[in-house]
Amino acid sequence: MTILPPEPNLAALRVEVARLRNARGWTFDELAERSGLSRRTLIDLEHGRTTGTVTTWHALAHALDVPVRQLLDTLCDGHTPPAHDAP
Repeated sequence: MTILPPEPNLAALRVEVARLRNARGWTFDELAERSGLSRRTLIDLEHGRTTGTVTTWHALAHALDVPVRQLLDTLCDGHTPPAHDAP
């Protein structure tokens, strides 16, 4: 029997990016300049028209000065994240 993982909460990820951008008072243009991503890409991400790539999320984390994990952890909002062993 195959057990599939829960669906990622992409809405929570979009909300987190919007929250971080707004907390800094940045426009889409400002975040685009800081991240190297296009304004259109950022708008599409926040409005759910695209999911982005690992490279996209890495660029956003650096531009927003947050760990990538902070962004990606929101994908588990609404369900229990997978367990991991302590280092």
